[in-house]
Parts: sequence; C-alpha cells; structure tokens
Amino acid sequence: MKISVCMATYNGEQYIREQIDSILIQLGEFDELIISDDGSTDDTKEIINSFFDSRIIFLSNESESGVVGNFTNALKYSTGDVIFLSDQDDVWLDNRISIVLNHLKNHDAVVMNCKTTDQNLNVIEHSYFDFNNSKKGFFNNLYKSSYLGCCLAFNKNVLDYSLPIPNNLLMFHDWWFGIMIELKFDVFFEKKPLLLYRRHMSTSSQTGNTSNRSLYLKLYSRLQLIIYAFLHYFRKD
Repeated sequence: MKISVCMATYNGEQYIREQIDSILIQLGEFDELIISDDGSTDDTKEIINSFFDSRIIFLSNESESGVVGNFTNALKYSTGDVIFLSDQDDVWLDNRISIVLNHLKNHDAVVMNCKTTDQNLNVIEHSYFDFNNSKKGFFNNLYKSSYLGCCLAFNKNVLDYSLPIPNNLLMFHDWWFGIMIELKFDVFFEKKPLLLYRRHMSTSSQTGNTSNRSLYLKLYSRLQLIIYAFLHYFRKD
C-alpha cells in the first residue's frame, strides 16, 4: 500500500528538519511526503530542498491561504492508498506507520495518541487521550474534538468522501475530518503514543483548544459544522 504523508508548512525552519527526518525513516521507496508551503519567508523551503529525496514533493500553495487551504492543497495531490496528516514541528515515534497500517486492515481511520511536549521536546503530558478525554462519538466530538490532525491517518476512501472541506468553516481541517469519520466510517483509537506533539508560541493548530472563544462563537461554529456536515453527508450519499 502506498503511503502519502501530507504536511502544511509556514515559517517552520526551527523544527522542520527534525520532523522530516522522523518521517522519511519510516517511509518506503514508493511512498511520498507532500509538503505544501503557504508562502514562508524564512528558510523552510531551502531546508526541505536540502534533503534531495525523491519521495518529497514540494508545492507552493496557490489556492486559499491559511491552514485549511494549505492542507487541502497537499491533500489534493496525494496519490497514496493511506493518508497521514502531519504538522511541521512534531516528531514521529518508532513504528508509527506499521502500527497504523495494521489497524487500517479492519478500520477506515486511526486516531493516534501522543505525548505533549514543550518546544524542547520535554514531555508535559504523557497521554493526550487522558488529558483531552478523547473518545469516539459524533456528539462527543462535536462538543470537543478528539481528532488532532497530526495524529490522524485514514484510507483513501475517507479522503475522497470528505473533500472538499468548506472554505469558510470556522473549525480547522482536523475537526472536519473527525466529524466526517464519525458520520460515515469506522475509526480505531490507538492508545500507544506515536508522536511527540510539540507546543510552542507559534503553533498554528487549535483543535480542542477553543476555550478563548466567546460562547456565541463556540455555539455558532458548532452549528455551522453540523449544517455543513449534514449537507455534505446527504449530497455524498
């Protein structure tokens, strides 16, 4: 099975080399790492190109800017049977791919546990699942998402079903994929941490961390998500 790892980058020079190293060592000869860059002004592009690895496909995001548009740009070029989402600043742990592929024999998607760290990879939380009370269920994940994009992998049929991601959605892409999976597919939650999830001041992802939003925005964003999700569901079916 061919694997596509889809990564979105923006000014990621500080950590991206370590992340790419941790990914490439687990990829096979015919797998691919698709990196979409959203106009970085630092040395992100130069660092990526310095790998001289044919499995890396570097794209400049010419579509909608921002995290969702940038990830969508990477995803639409993926050709693999299995898709892994990846941030630019984490570190993959050993056997991540082999463990996930084993689960995908019987499931459509896998949500992986991770260890939350500071910028220097000092562990803050040994289990994101425990910290976030991560679990299955449409309404559980409408209230608070258990789907971190950097901890999500799925078969191609999930990607085909879930695209396009609504371009004015207030939630990020990982929350959208989580709701699509809960509506339509079978998911497995892998309790073993398979990622060092680095948190620092410039981190873009905010899945599961909307506590600073007003009550109105929290309610509105979830109502919007429900409407888009069910419109998508009935249109696809």
